[in-house]
Amino acid sequence: MTDRTPAAVRIAERFREVNGAHPMTAEDDAYVTGQFVPLDTLCAGLGRDADEVRRLMLAALLPLPGYLRSDGAEMVPRDLFALADAAGGVWRLRAWFTGHWEDPDRGEEEWAAYVSGQYVCLHEVTPANIRRKDELTAEIGARLAAAGEDPPPEWRAALHARVDALDALEPAFTAYDRLRFGGPTSRDTCVDAPRARFPRPRG
Repeated sequence: MTDRTPAAVRIAERFREVNGAHPMTAEDDAYVTGQFVPLDTLCAGLGRDADEVRRLMLAALLPLPGYLRSDGAEMVPRDLFALADAAGGVWRLRAWFTGHWEDPDRGEEEWAAYVSGQYVCLHEVTPANIRRKDELTAEIGARLAAAGEDPPPEWRAALHARVDALDALEPAFTAYDRLRFGGPTSRDTCVDAPRARFPRPRG
């Protein structure tokens, strides 16, 4: 991309401050292009000023892009503005969002994670889905920690029900995510690993 605005340059700088400077491969780019949309494209289609949206991102009022593609495109979810619309406007979003947690400190922690742009672990980022993902990963982790060598069929069925529910919430992730998060993703540990360790019964 060329002729980037000062706001776009600052977004790229802020993105790397949050995520580190990791390379995007051709496979990463292909994955991101299939899952997300360039910010300029989204804003043009909705009649929004992209630089104004960037300023809202830099003010931590909207989430940063989930990815920077190799060509510099700021990749964002297609429903980037959905939660702000549900809250009644971007200025009301923080209070609306954090109000979904009884513990104010936890709500603020989740808000910080949301505006970081790193909630790329959900097809649809909503407070309800964030809470459901946390519940499922905790339940799956606890079951795996307590599993014996040959758990009974009903235990396996309960595990697979939770794994399937998490699978429905999460996208596939890409290699870039494992670099910026410094290890395996929740899909690696709570979907792929349990299915490999305890295969679903045949028939």
